[in-house]
Amino acid sequence: QVQLVESGGGLVQAGGSLRLSCAASGLTFSSFAMGWFRQAPGKEREFVATVTWSGGSTYYADSVKGRFTISRDNAKNTVYLQMNSLKPEDTAVYYCAADKTAGWATRPNNYDYWGQGTQVTVSS
Repeated sequence: QVQLVESGGGLVQAGGSLRLSCAASGLTFSSFAMGWFRQAPGKEREFVATVTWSGGSTYYADSVKGRFTISRDNAKNTVYLQMNSLKPEDTAVYYCAADKTAGWATRPNNYDYWGQGTQVTVSS
């Protein structure tokens, strides 16, 4: 079956960096657009970034543009989220998701498969 497994979360001070990874199995990874979402306590899940199947195009939420970078390695079936200049408001559980359509989707219900999430906590 399809599995998406996130890793790389943790506790970091404001201004620091983290790199999240999401390893995929059970699907033809290179056929899927991939996205990252996050959910803070008491808030709805929100879009962070997406990358098309080839890695050639990316799209970001305004709140992370210029600080976060999404990338993928189709040979390793893995998508990454490099997070720099982290702020306390970035604190959330981060989820990766797979979208079997063309990509650029920003709504959670456009995505077909989800990981279990990894906690990112940014202290002030």
